Amino acid sequence: MTLHSPPSLDSTTVLVTLGGQAQVVTLALDALLASGETFDTVNVLHLAAEQPRVQRALAQLQQEFASGYYGARPVTWRAQSLHAGGAPLTAISSGRTAEAVWNQARDLLRALKQAGQRLHLCLAGGPRLLAMTLLSAAWLHCDHRDCLWHLYTPPEFLAQAREGAILHAPPEVAVQLIPVPFVPWGSYFPALHEMTQPRPAAVAPTETQPCTAVWAQLTLREREVLTVLAAGRLPQEAATDLGITLKTLDTHKTRILAECRVAWALPEGTRITYHFLRDKFAAWLDWRAQQPPSLASL
Repeated sequence: MTLHSPPSLDSTTVLVTLGGQAQVVTLALDALLASGETFDTVNVLHLAAEQPRVQRALAQLQQEFASGYYGARPVTWRAQSLHAGGAPLTAISSGRTAEAVWNQARDLLRALKQAGQRLHLCLAGGPRLLAMTLLSAAWLHCDHRDCLWHLYTPPEFLAQAREGAILHAPPEVAVQLIPVPFVPWGSYFPALHEMTQPRPAAVAPTETQPCTAVWAQLTLREREVLTVLAAGRLPQEAATDLGITLKTLDTHKTRILAECRVAWALPEGTRITYHFLRDKFAAWLDWRAQQPPSLASL
């Protein structure tokens, strides 16, 4: 994950995880400002960019930052979709997708710290595994200037604000950011940073050419289906992960397998199943995820 423009030295970034609830972001930012903290950049990390709840939440946040300010302070905000194998992630559903998220969290935190940023990490939104993954990266790359926060919202107000119905709490509602103690191990043991450097690029799988040919013919949704099936998920599990019906998934799978028949020049009548996708694409997707952006975008 890369930053579009390096932040200025000693500025402050708020890193917030988002599910489908925009108020998780705005309540955390309001609580930071109320406590006297300031920030220059807000990075919102999320999964499932195509799901309606996430799209609605992002649209609400876009409006909050439309003027280039949050409150009275100029603030830059970025919404960053997590991905695996070149396709946006809809769920962290396997060890491979968890590793992809961890790699992106590591790269983002490393880039922010190298740019001299102080960090506020607010990990209340999105799946629990996303927060756990980012926390493990923070142990290695954060330092004692950085803060990890738990967002506490009173239950009564939480119910009223659900799904972004209320983005800002009135003064009488005691929304709080509670500091979470954590040990920034990387600041004590700098050698840990070297241990988490990206692995050398793997040797290209032997069937890179047909895999690449198939990938080039697929829509974004078909790529997501292929990615989940290649991770070893059963069709019903893949449909649940992607938030679609099994019938819809089968339609996508049929199209993908048809492209595979062409790419591998399989004889007419040869039967192939979703197991073919795991056998042919798992290693290729892992290899592809390690390539520079200019190659991974192909």
